[in-house]
Amino acid sequence: MSGGPSGMKPRFSGQPPVDAYGDGGFRLEGQRFEGSIIVTPQGLHPWSVAAIGDVTVASLAVLTDAAGTFDFLLVGSGEAFARLPAQVQKHLESQGLFPDLMATAAACRTYNMMLAENRRVAAALIAVA
Repeated sequence: MSGGPSGMKPRFSGQPPVDAYGDGGFRLEGQRFEGSIIVTPQGLHPWSVAAIGDVTVASLAVLTDAAGTFDFLLVGSGEAFARLPAQVQKHLESQGLFPDLMATAAACRTYNMMLAENRRVAAALIAVA
């Protein structure tokens, strides 16, 4: 994941909104990140998932580790709505996490709206073209 012109680690003032998405990545506070991402109140993390079928329990460990720091979990499933693999959904629910799934575009908008309302939110966002 790149951040800034020299590939520095991202630095944000608080939890950043998503400024833009598409072209295989995201822009947050003027910094471009290639690929899928997870954003929690604890930070931004690269997510090595290209499609909803690639999601595993292990790929979401950063979310289960951050449980308790957010009240809402949004999952952007790519270009269109898709469900998480059943074993992943069951694992998240067993951890007290109940994700709201939607297309990535809708997830970015919802995430930004919830941040603006000062809600405790996390998002796992699959990059789109």
